[in-house]
Amino acid sequence: MARWCTQNEALAERLAAGRTHASGKLVALDRLPTLLEAVLRPGDRVCLEGDNQKQADALARALTQVDAGRVHDLHMVQSGVVLPEHLDVFEKGIARRLDYAYSGPQAARIARMLFGGQIELGAIHTYLELFARYFIDLTPQVALIAAVSADKDGNLYTGPNTEDTPTVVEATSYKNGVVIAQVAEIVDKVPRVDIPGDLVHFVVETKKPFYVEPLFTRDPAAITETQILTAMLAIKGIYAPYGVRRLNHGIGFSTAAIELILPTFGEKLGLRGKVCSHFALNPHPTLIPAIEAGWVEQIHCFGSEVGMEDYAAARSDIFFTGPDGSLRSNRAFSQTAGLYACDMFIGSTLQIDLQGHSSTVTTDRIAGFGGAPNMGSDARGRRHASEPWLKAGAEADPDAPPALRRGRKLVVQIGETFGEGAAPLFVEHLDALELAKTLDLELAPVMIYGDDVSHIVTEEGVANLLLCRDLSEREQAIRGVAGYTEVGRGRDAKMVERLRERGVIRRPEDLGIDPLDADRSLLAARSIKDLMLASGGLYRPPSRFRNW
Repeated sequence: MARWCTQNEALAERLAAGRTHASGKLVALDRLPTLLEAVLRPGDRVCLEGDNQKQADALARALTQVDAGRVHDLHMVQSGVVLPEHLDVFEKGIARRLDYAYSGPQAARIARMLFGGQIELGAIHTYLELFARYFIDLTPQVALIAAVSADKDGNLYTGPNTEDTPTVVEATSYKNGVVIAQVAEIVDKVPRVDIPGDLVHFVVETKKPFYVEPLFTRDPAAITETQILTAMLAIKGIYAPYGVRRLNHGIGFSTAAIELILPTFGEKLGLRGKVCSHFALNPHPTLIPAIEAGWVEQIHCFGSEVGMEDYAAARSDIFFTGPDGSLRSNRAFSQTAGLYACDMFIGSTLQIDLQGHSSTVTTDRIAGFGGAPNMGSDARGRRHASEPWLKAGAEADPDAPPALRRGRKLVVQIGETFGEGAAPLFVEHLDALELAKTLDLELAPVMIYGDDVSHIVTEEGVANLLLCRDLSEREQAIRGVAGYTEVGRGRDAKMVERLRERGVIRRPEDLGIDPLDADRSLLAARSIKDLMLASGGLYRPPSRFRNW
């Protein structure tokens, strides 16, 4: 006779072992390593939270302290490899296999460890892709999560930075896995129940907040005039003609520049109410002037941003907030919104090849790509129409019957032709291909595939790849905005000029933009202090960004 409750029985065994190190659900901080040794089994799939910003740092440290003779060969399935401890577990033999999405701060170290054979790589995922696999074939047996506070029954309050927590808990707890949460404090009653206590098995009080990275804070003082120029080109060359209201901005100074010239350059163009009203976006501080000027109607957030908590709470008409008044973010929901409900994604990358493929992987850094492939992909399952989506579809496929013609998401890559350290943005071949060859990967870690990219913006102008009718036109359109890089110097000048005549390439002068007007005076805020003042003192910048 088949047995149908083996997972329930295994859970009961793990919980019984764990309870010997707890008082009810509460575990003393110094008992965490022994608790983990009690509930973990060799080869377990473990989700250590590991988000884009929010980190279960106390649990990460405790995991590095377990006895590798008892707990080993773990399969880590987590969004972000951000803390040193996330990789220490591999060096110590506690973990062996890794499936993840993002590793910005650990990009160089993870590259060395992959090349050195210390990590067995499953795949580098997008966020939604990894979340989906939590419910199919990468379901965690143990989840180690972070929250702001808990009550004695284990009800959790995540505060403004919910991020991945609901998704991780749902996948783990409803499939007979163990959920362990670190919280800053135990309270009599949580301000808002974000995770119900019957899904949480153990709670440890750390007496201090979990680590959060201010990942989306960009100091306006560091924005260059070239970035202001590319922002002007994007607004006048793409935002305005398509009437893009629903969108996602990627991380970077180029998109920060766009946000900061909306109340100046955008206002001059008469675009308020016509573009940039609805965002799937972290609460970028550089959006404060546009919000205060009445440009933005609604923002749903992937996570939070350090210092923006009071501002988001005070602008509940704009942000999604809970009964306690604080932001309620959710990465899975916001990724879905960016994939299906937004008409445009605009972001930066490190390399673009002649077909428009882009990647943030270089020969010595494997940063992953987080949610960019979700934001920057054309959702084939979309069935609702909007003006920007239909217009882009008509440009891409002008001969199709209108009622059967698919629209197209606008996927824009924006950047300077030469990046940090004079590294060229445009290359003949992506470093991602060399990495795939070296590591014998079946799939190269491409961030956004070329056939999803609709436009490329540099200081040279805007290339509309939707209007290209074959691969040779596409290549020359890319070369045409690649400046003095080797790729740009290899352009066919006559073909590039023909593409310009057709509007495939539009130079600043074609858009009526004088590059000399790309001045820092266009920025609605020119410093972090200006952003704080624009918020009415509600924005409280992290100390690293304060110089007053």
